[in-house]
Amino acid sequence: MNALFSYGTLQQSQVQLDTFGRLLEGQKDTLIGYKLDEVKITDEAVIKSSGKEYHPILIKSDLEEDTVDGTVFLITDAELQQADEYEVDDYQRTEAKLVSGKTCWIYASAK
Repeated sequence: MNALFSYGTLQQSQVQLDTFGRLLEGQKDTLIGYKLDEVKITDEAVIKSSGKEYHPILIKSDLEEDTVDGTVFLITDAELQQADEYEVDDYQRTEAKLVSGKTCWIYASAK
């Protein structure tokens, strides 16, 4: 299983159903060294699923005081690939540490 930290639309029930075919159960946690910005989404399928044209996006800051709250979901390898397909090119998947000490996958700015 893969730990995936979600801080945005992957927490929405409809996005989970559209992306994974099921609702995910998760644990609250906090990401360290990132801040939130937003990105305009142009992929019609993503906008339809989320209901939002602007999505939050993580920007790496490396400052411990910069934190982002979210939810950690345990997903399969196949579901991780489905999450990769859902996230548009503005995002890249990378590993990160959480306040709990866990390591997880996150989707942060590709810039």
